[in-house]
Formats: sequence, C-alpha cells, structure tokens
Amino acid sequence: MKRILVFGGKGQLGQCLAKVAQERNMIEMFLFLSQEEGDILDEISLSLLFHRENPEYVINCAAYTAVDQAENERDLCELINKTGSINLAKYCQEIKATLIHISTDFVFEGNIPHLLNEESPTNPINVYGRTKLDGELGIARLLNEHIIIRTSWLYSEIGNNFMKTMKRLASERTELGVIVDQAGTPTYAIDLANTIIDIVKLNHHKYGVYHYSNEGVASWYDFAKAIFDISQIKIKLNPIYTSAYPTKAKRPMYSVMDKTKIKSTFELQIPYWRDSLVKCIEELNKIS
Repeated sequence: MKRILVFGGKGQLGQCLAKVAQERNMIEMFLFLSQEEGDILDEISLSLLFHRENPEYVINCAAYTAVDQAENERDLCELINKTGSINLAKYCQEIKATLIHISTDFVFEGNIPHLLNEESPTNPINVYGRTKLDGELGIARLLNEHIIIRTSWLYSEIGNNFMKTMKRLASERTELGVIVDQAGTPTYAIDLANTIIDIVKLNHHKYGVYHYSNEGVASWYDFAKAIFDISQIKIKLNPIYTSAYPTKAKRPMYSVMDKTKIKSTFELQIPYWRDSLVKCIEELNKIS
C-alpha cells in the first residue's frame, strides 16, 4: 500500500483531499498533517517524519496565501513558500519519494489576454507570486521526481474562500461591489483533489509542471453573480474596476490557464467552472 503524506493537511485543499480519499476508499493510505505535525521549516522533525513514514508520495498543500499581507511579511512568506517547499524536496530526494506541489497562477504577470500554458514566461507582480515561483524553481533544481500543479481561485464548501465570503456578505448587506476587470477561472477544490488522487493512482512518473483549473473564464464579478444566482440570493451587485479598489498587492489582470497538458497526460476530463459551483453549493446546503 502506498504511503502518502499531506502537508497543510488541515487547510482547504488538504481537507478536500481527505474527503475525496474517504469517498474513494483510500483514506488509509494518507497521513494528513497539521502545521504543528508537519512543520515544513523544522528540518529535524521533517527528517524523523520522512524516515519513520517512508512515503511514496508527498503532497504539499502548505503555503502562505495571504496575498496582501505578504507585502508586509516578505520574509515569512518566503520561508514558507520557498524554503519550506525546498525542505520537502530535499527529504523526498533522500528517501526517493515523489513530491506533488501545489502552486498558483500568480506566478504570471497576467498582462496579456491569452491562455497561459506551462511554457509561458513567468513574471510575478507581488511577493506571494514571487515566493511561490521561487519554491517551484527550488524544487525543480533539487528533485527530478516532482509534479508541480498551478491552480487558481480555489473554493469549496470547506474552509474560508471567496464563495463563502460572498454568501456571508450577502447576508449582511443589500448591495455589493465586485471586481469586473480581472479574469481567471474559479476552481472547485474537490475537483483538484480528485485530480491529485487520479495522478497518484496512475503512478505514471510523468514529472514536471502542470496547470489545473476548472474550464472556462470568469471575472470575480461573474463568479459572484453565479454564486448569488445559484443560491437564489437577492442582492444588488455592482461591477467595479481594479483602479477603484486599490490593494496592497497587485493582481494579474488575466490568468486563465491552458489545461491541455494535464488533460492529455493523465487522460482527465475537467468540469466547467459553473457546473462545479452548482455541485459545491449543493454540498454546502447539505451541511449548513
């Protein structure tokens, strides 16, 4: 039986992986580690953990993701997103494990409206994106047996995310403004979790960088509108421009990724973003 360690196991994607693994009768293969149980900055503990568990796969969902706060906490962001990722690659190399590392569309500048594939030039425009790219590069330099999955706009019925924030704000307000001129693709974390487990099951050793998001294109305004429509929430929704809503960190204006490589390599079918949103809201309604 494969042994799989999941770092960041108590975060949104980690919990989605646990849910999917349970549904697919694979939960016994996984060890989901909290930040305390799997501190990616504590090399002594990591060494003991890796040699004790001897995993075949390591999935890194641990990350510093507070994009605006990262501008003021550059050193901490770099430690987690770069140094921590390199630490995991080091111990994967030591015991011959494969590292599946979750990255982001924020490695791109996003200033040209065309699909971004794995060979598109990277040029992060904020601290978060820079540290995530540095983590990717550090892994690639140290470990051949790696699969880096860049994803975007993650949400689910679990944890904190844009969808749940919109639903909460709609319960508090009668009117809301949402950014209309940033385009990307909402990604249901359950879909990504299923894809990660599919890759583990296939065990193809087809290493490298891959892009995964749901299919289609949306602005944050489109995403919010769909959330409210599907949830049958009545609220006045106003489109606003990035220039009218300044944030500490710049965001890519267009970060829609081309998923051709991951679909063809692992023979995947990827759902359209709105179809997955319907499923997510149905799941959320069951537990609300």
